Amino acid sequence: MSGVPALTPRAPLRGLLRGLPLLPSVVLLLVFLAGPIGYCVYYAFTDLQLTGASGTHFAGLRNFTRAVGDPDFLNAVELTLVFVIGSAVIGQNSLGLALAVLMEKASKPVRSITGAVVVAAWILPEVVAGYLMYAFFYQQGSLNAILRLLHLPQQNWLYTLPVLAVCVANVWRGTAFSMLVFSAALNEVPQELVEAAEVDGAGPWQRLWRVTLPVIRRSVLTNLMLVTLQTLSVFGLIYTMTRGGPGNSSQTLPVFMYQQAFQNSLIGYGTAVALVLLAVGGLFSAVYIRMLKVEED
Repeated sequence: MSGVPALTPRAPLRGLLRGLPLLPSVVLLLVFLAGPIGYCVYYAFTDLQLTGASGTHFAGLRNFTRAVGDPDFLNAVELTLVFVIGSAVIGQNSLGLALAVLMEKASKPVRSITGAVVVAAWILPEVVAGYLMYAFFYQQGSLNAILRLLHLPQQNWLYTLPVLAVCVANVWRGTAFSMLVFSAALNEVPQELVEAAEVDGAGPWQRLWRVTLPVIRRSVLTNLMLVTLQTLSVFGLIYTMTRGGPGNSSQTLPVFMYQQAFQNSLIGYGTAVALVLLAVGGLFSAVYIRMLKVEED
C-alpha cells in the first residue's frame, strides 16, 4: 500500500545501535546489583556458615521458618518499624518541612548559618555521627551535663531509652536531605496562589495546609520514599551508639542481620534476614509509588 514505509533489514540494526550507549550501564547493573542479589537469594536457601560446618547444603525454607519463630527476629522487625516511622516518616520529613518553611521567611544570614549547620550533620560519615551522638547521650555526656546545670534529673539515655536516642540521632543526621528537597519544592509554589489565600484571610497555617502542601505533595511523597529506604538500611549509626543493646532493645533488622551472619557465623540465616529487609523496602516503595500514581491520576 502506498504511504506505508517498507520495513528494511536495517531497521533492527538501527534499533540495536541506538541501544549500544546503554550497554555499559546494563552490564554494571548486572554485575554489581543483580549479581549480589542473586547470590543472596541462593545463600538464603542454604545452611552456609563461616565456621564449624563441613559443607553447604540446600536448606529450603528452613531459614525463613526459623526467622518467623525467632522472638529476636520479630523484635528486630518491630524495632525497625518504630525506627523508620519515628525517625524518617515523622522525624526527618516533618522537621525538614518545618526548617524549609522557616528558612524561606528568614533573612539571608540566618538561612546561611542554619543551612550550613544542618548540612554539616548530613555530610558526616555515619560512624562519626554515631560517635558524636554517643558522646552526647551517654551517662557522662553532653546532654546530662546540660541537665546538671539546669538542676534537672539525669539518666543513662543509651541504657534507658536506646531507641529514642538512635531515632534522635538519625533525625539529626538525615534531616538536611528533607530540608533541601522541600526548599526546592517551595520555590516552585506559585506566589500568586499564596497571595490570593492571604488576601482571602487565610493565616500562615491555613496557607501551608490548604495551598502549599497540595502543590508540593509529589515532593512530599518522593521524599518520604527516599528517606524511608535510607533509614531502613541504617547500620553504622546504631551499631556505633548501642550495638543493638542493651540486650536487643535497639536491635533493628540490619544489626540483627550482621550479628547473625558475622558474629554467630550463620551466613545462610543472616542472608535470609537480608532478603526480608529487602522485601520490607520493596513494600514501602510499592506503597509510595502507588500513592504517586494516584496523585498523577
